[in-house]
Amino acid sequence: MIFKDYYKILGLETSRVSNEEIKVAYRNAAKKYHPDVNVGDRLAEERIKDINEAYRILSATNSKRKYDRIWNSHNLVSKKFNIKGKDSIVRMFFGNIKKNDGEENKIKNKEPLRGENIETEINATIYEAFYGLDKKISLRTIDGKMKTFMVTIPQGIRNGEKIRLLGQGKPGINGAKNGDLLIKINIKNDKKFKLQGYDMYTDLLITPWEAALGTRVNIQSIDEETKVYIPQGVQSGEKIRIPSKGYKDGKGSRGDLIAEVKIMVPNKLTQEEKKIFEELNNISTFNPRKD
Repeated sequence: MIFKDYYKILGLETSRVSNEEIKVAYRNAAKKYHPDVNVGDRLAEERIKDINEAYRILSATNSKRKYDRIWNSHNLVSKKFNIKGKDSIVRMFFGNIKKNDGEENKIKNKEPLRGENIETEINATIYEAFYGLDKKISLRTIDGKMKTFMVTIPQGIRNGEKIRLLGQGKPGINGAKNGDLLIKINIKNDKKFKLQGYDMYTDLLITPWEAALGTRVNIQSIDEETKVYIPQGVQSGEKIRIPSKGYKDGKGSRGDLIAEVKIMVPNKLTQEEKKIFEELNNISTFNPRKD
């Protein structure tokens, strides 16, 4: 096994560093070799694994103390012993550590190795997801440049569903196919509509007299205006279900639109309105604070 200098991997020159210095060095190294910044770079992917491994060992007091013995011994004997001797020192503290060289062997033997998939995610509004659209996204490539992709979001896509762009992932090795780019769609609620499964939720604002007397009002769904009946004596917080006016279910049907009643009191009253409310206050026996 080849000795790994975890301090060097994190860009540190000595083992006499504080935990905070190790943390800062890890953040800088991880940022430099992050997969989003090095798309398609297989070496960067291996590098980030070493960086994570180095931080895991050096950030814990016990494992750092154990590793420091190896690190110090390695530096002392590096001029006197060959690699085999160094391996003995590593085994002395950690035992036999096996390294997975399967992929490396495939590369050396020129066996085809399919490129790995890349996963990312983008946000879409409820309207974008309901109607579908072509959306541009940009990702940073291995050379640091931004590459633009055109993503077709189909009508009625589910929240969390992934779109696959064939061959847009990491490049294949030795003539093998490239990996794919998987894009997770996050549907974001807006001020008017909220999505839960196939149902859509919205607020239905009505006046006190509409609530008391009952009426029919128009309500706007995501694609059209529809009429809904409000029963006499409806209360704030009650929900009215309008069938088949919600989100698409992918089978040619739709969920429901669920309207939550909110009784709105006018902020300002005309003299006549105030007079009517005063008269109602005098003649009404209704008291919501009594059982």
